[in-house]
Amino acid sequence: MSDVPSIYELAGGAPAFRRLVDAFYARVEQDPLLRPMFPADLAPGKEHQLLFLTQYFGGPSTYSALRGHPRLRMRHAPFPIDQAARDAWLDHMFAALDEAAIPEPARSAMQAYFERAASAMINR
Repeated sequence: MSDVPSIYELAGGAPAFRRLVDAFYARVEQDPLLRPMFPADLAPGKEHQLLFLTQYFGGPSTYSALRGHPRLRMRHAPFPIDQAARDAWLDHMFAALDEAAIPEPARSAMQAYFERAASAMINR
């Protein structure tokens, strides 16, 4: 076991990640560009994102146990993600980081990941 805390731990663990995902999805729900890309019932997607982010940043590996490899590009391929969608998604995630009060240095590490991941999802 490492003495170096994970980003998950530095961010505040499960409560912090729940706040982040809830804040993000509250914004997506009101976004005219992004909302049509999501299913009517946002609950399953919220749970998947929570489990993925938790695992990615060093928390429990429940996501892989339940869903296998994340395959983010494949899972997002059906959706028309252009620069505008990427920017909207990123704006909402950055605002959610603020609302969830994710502290440094976790915030900067998460922000850097979200920038890379959002750009990698562009498919139009």
